[in-house]
Amino acid sequence: MKILLIEDERALREALAEALAGEGFVVVQAETGAAGLAAFRAAPPDLILLDLMLPEMGGIEVCRSIRMESRVPIIMVTAKASEADRISGLDLGADDYVTKPFSSRELIARIRAVMRRAELGANTPALGARLRIAEAEVDLEGQRVLRNGVAVHLKPKAFQLLAFLIENAGRVYTREQLLDKVWGYDYAGETRTVDVHMHALRQAMEAIPAKPVALQTVRGIGYVLRRPA
Repeated sequence: MKILLIEDERALREALAEALAGEGFVVVQAETGAAGLAAFRAAPPDLILLDLMLPEMGGIEVCRSIRMESRVPIIMVTAKASEADRISGLDLGADDYVTKPFSSRELIARIRAVMRRAELGANTPALGARLRIAEAEVDLEGQRVLRNGVAVHLKPKAFQLLAFLIENAGRVYTREQLLDKVWGYDYAGETRTVDVHMHALRQAMEAIPAKPVALQTVRGIGYVLRRPA
């Protein structure tokens, strides 16, 4: 498994590369955002470790550029620990968020967890080229939601939430479970971020978002995707 490590702090970058190599990973290093993008495009890795605070081209911009081209798993590595920073990175499509300082054991555990989720996502059943859900069509391969043939803009995490619910249609999940399964990090604050993304999905897909037929709330528990028999 190949990891692209984009980190401008040389000592940390080399220490992380050594720890990852010791676990059997092949590590490609880049010290700037531009160099990281070039390395990503030259030889796509299996996972990217991306520092948020990079000179010139920051991690947010790098993440945005990569997400326009690929669904490769991305773990943000940063000293910025606020809830707003975490949500910003995750909403752009990062798969996890690790705050400095951290142990190499924790990082490696998170890498393996993210890769397991990516493998599960790749096994989402393709029930035809497109799935009809409520008033929309879901193109799983193209990672798009279309309404009346027109693609609806959704944040990457909203689509990941939708794909997870499709994979587990009929099963009820709490907000905490969805944060763990889709966002993949320990969320210490309120769970409103799930509600915000579910609201966006309903606006995009339901005829009457306030009375959803597919993306339903189970009162006192959480959410479920129900598909017609």
